[in-house]
Amino acid sequence: MRSKIIRETHKSRVLYYIQTYGSITAIESIRDLGNTRLSDTIFRLRNDGYNIVTEDLQVPTRWLDASGNKKMSIVAKYVIKSKED
Repeated sequence: MRSKIIRETHKSRVLYYIQTYGSITAIESIRDLGNTRLSDTIFRLRNDGYNIVTEDLQVPTRWLDASGNKKMSIVAKYVIKSKED
C-alpha cells in the first residue's frame, strides 16, 4: 500500500506558520517561507473559508525624523480568528 504524499504549497506553509506562531507578516513570509506573495496566499486561504483578519502593526523603519528618532510605518499582520472571536 502506498502512503499518501501531501504536497506542500504556499497555502499549507502559511497556514501552518500562522497556527504555530499566531500571526504572519510579509517580511516573515519572505524570510521564513520564501513566499513573496503573502497577500495572494491570504486571499486564497480566505476563499477556502479560513477566517483570517488583517491587523495593523507599527514597525520602525531605517529612516530618522528631524529629532533623530526612527520613523514608523504600518504593516499588515495576518491572524486566524476562531468562530468564538
